[in-house]
Order: sequence, then structure tokens, then C-alpha cells
Amino acid sequence: MTNNKLSIYREVQKFNQLWVWLLVLLPVATVWYGAIEQLVYGRPYGDNPASDLGMFAIWVVFGLLLPLFMLSIRLVIEVKADGIYIKFFPIHLSFKYYPFESIVSYSVITYRPLWDYGGWGIRYGSKGKAYNIRGNRGLMLKFKNGKSLLLGSQEAELLKMAIDQGQYKIAN
Repeated sequence: MTNNKLSIYREVQKFNQLWVWLLVLLPVATVWYGAIEQLVYGRPYGDNPASDLGMFAIWVVFGLLLPLFMLSIRLVIEVKADGIYIKFFPIHLSFKYYPFESIVSYSVITYRPLWDYGGWGIRYGSKGKAYNIRGNRGLMLKFKNGKSLLLGSQEAELLKMAIDQGQYKIAN
């Protein structure tokens, strides 16, 4: 792996779909409401209320850390002169590197996130591993070792062209 600082291509994706945030914020709002009721007003929340310490822990984990975690998630795809770099932050703290020499083929595809991979995120399905945040378009990479990797992309054609450019530089 060479130390190529310049990217041919860079894409950063975040969970910014309304439906994702509704799924996250509805339970978060419920936790906040329960915590305020119990910890501020002294009224036990629910039919089987947690202790105040338990409610505080629930509030920290689900009322603060969960939304902060969701805000921090991002998929970064970079194409450099020597290969493809992928980081799914905060799961990956450093980039995963895929040299061009290890790639047999790649193509832009339309896929079904729920059906093919069981959803979004870092996923494993019958068609291999996937990194996806949103949408149903991406680039399918096939490797010499027989494995496949789907990179969900909002700019799949541009990503493919960047890899074409990187592959061309290696060939020449």
C-alpha cells in the first residue's frame, strides 16, 4: 500500500433519511419524557418503573448516546491511485484498503437493501458483504479470492469512473 494522499474520488454518506430519524427519535423522545417525569418531577414513569439510578442510565444510553451515535455514523469511500479505501465510522476507526490488483471485476448495480442484505449498514447477505447507508444503487466489487463487496453509493457511476481511472493508471 503506497501513501497516496490525493483522492481521485471521495464520497461521504450519512443517515439523513426522515424515516430513519423518526425510528430513532420516537424512542429517544419517550426516554426523555420518562426521565423528566421521574427524575425532575419525582413521578415514577411506567407500570413497573426503574429506580432513579436505572432511569438515569437508560436516559444516558438511549437519550444521549444513541442519537449521538446515529449522528456520527458515516460511510466514506475514497478511490486513490492504488486502490479503494472504505471507512464506516465509528465502527471502523481507520480505512479498510482494497488494492486494485485484488479486484477481478466491478459494476454499477441496482439492489434491494432489505431483500439482498437485510437492510442498511455493514451487512452480510447471500451476495456477500455490503456497506450501505441509503438508496438502492451501488458498485459491486468481485475479488480474486471469490468474495464480493457492495459499496452503496449515491454516485455509483462516478465511483465506477474513478475506479476506471485508477485501474488505468496501474495498467500504464
